[in-house]
Amino acid sequence: MIATDGLPADYAAFVAAYPAYAGTAAIDALRATDYARLDRGRHAYLDYTGASLYAQSQVDAHLARLAGDVFGNPHSASRTSMASTALVEQARRDILAWFNASPSDYTVVFTANCSAALKLVGEAFPFGPGGRFLLTADNHNSVNGLREFAVARGAEVQYAPLVTPELRLDRDALARLLHAPGASTEHAGAPRLFAYPAQSNFTGVQHPLALVAEARAAGWTVLLDAAAFVPTSRLDLTAVQPDFVTLSFYKMFGYPTGVGCLIARRDALARLHRPWFAGGTVNFATVGGRQHRFGPGEAGFEDGTLNYLSIPAVSIGLAHLARIGIDTIHTRVRCLAGWLLHDLFTLRHANGRPMVRIYGPASTEARGGTITLNFYDPEGHLLDYRRVEELATEEGISLRTGCFCNPGAGETAEGLTDAEILAAVTSGLDLTLPRFLQFITHFNGKSAGAIRVSLGLASNFEDVWRFARFAARFRDQSRLAIGEATFDIESCRVIRDGS
Repeated sequence: MIATDGLPADYAAFVAAYPAYAGTAAIDALRATDYARLDRGRHAYLDYTGASLYAQSQVDAHLARLAGDVFGNPHSASRTSMASTALVEQARRDILAWFNASPSDYTVVFTANCSAALKLVGEAFPFGPGGRFLLTADNHNSVNGLREFAVARGAEVQYAPLVTPELRLDRDALARLLHAPGASTEHAGAPRLFAYPAQSNFTGVQHPLALVAEARAAGWTVLLDAAAFVPTSRLDLTAVQPDFVTLSFYKMFGYPTGVGCLIARRDALARLHRPWFAGGTVNFATVGGRQHRFGPGEAGFEDGTLNYLSIPAVSIGLAHLARIGIDTIHTRVRCLAGWLLHDLFTLRHANGRPMVRIYGPASTEARGGTITLNFYDPEGHLLDYRRVEELATEEGISLRTGCFCNPGAGETAEGLTDAEILAAVTSGLDLTLPRFLQFITHFNGKSAGAIRVSLGLASNFEDVWRFARFAARFRDQSRLAIGEATFDIESCRVIRDGS
């Protein structure tokens, strides 16, 4: 375990450099009660982009609700069903209120997670010949996957590139794509969908929300992936009005898992055409005559029985965030990320070579609390990021490694070409993600994976300080001295023995 010698002095210097941090002291008191398990177990939890942490008070409140009444399947008019329905509908209202979305303009469709919300849009969007699907190279795979719906229906798929080294959007290239005329007059007015993340889950870059209005003015339907943005930043759907917003609630406040949503403009939802129906989505269906009629609004998109026992926990989580204050969380994360970025950039080997490469911006301007990096030895050789994760785990530090389901950002950062990627795919290997990454590293000297540290609502200075101390231990350590991973995270098996 990393010793805490020097922590008080470094903390004093930190608060002097980031005086706004003092205004977030209420979170320290909350961590000592609602998140006491962190310090009790000596956890430095640095994977908030993977999942936020739940508060003890959230779990207690939800358990008390479940223990205090009887709740039944909402698809009925019984007393227990109506009790469930009332809580589900209250959660819808609470979500709209949290995002300052007018109920006359927006509705909430509950899903299993953000990916399920994205799939709802992709499978029901009226793609067709002459239509276009425009997305950015910086996107989660659940957004990338929507291209398969577009291609299958004859629509064109285009990617807006990123600019190195900060991996922000190439605004000029994006503007040309947004305002490019259609391929022909035959399909003039064909539906077009533009999808992008409010915040990158790879670099933490916060892409401009102003793109929503720009794209809509140019005739695009806009899908905003807000999963990485909303845990630490405010999204006001009166000021910014995308057609669709997708998110998962465990990313915001840890509990419940298995509940996400699609926040949709009512007029945009009405333009979607579902390719199937299910129990819960139809007012009625017949076998004779093979007829069905979808339920109105969100009802036509919520397949089967909702997770009615967990959805009420969303209201509890939103109330928890409201008590802390999203602006307070944002300030705290910005201060901690700023200090950690500066510390990592100053790390040097004795020969003057940098120890760390940061993917994305060097400052906290228009970026969230996600920092992705790789370590290099004194000769400039990449350290095995999986081995780094193993060593971090031994020190009680939880972080994440890999490509984070965002291949475009990593490919752009490393300058991977289509030819290099296709060479790996057609190599004849039984490709898994680890084998693909190993191929890229061995034959091209590049990395398609990295280490991700991410901050959130319960982070404190000791968390980032411990990671900084951990990072410093790699000074003047060779790649051979650090070694390779003994455990393959992706396939969950020991790999050092060559298996």
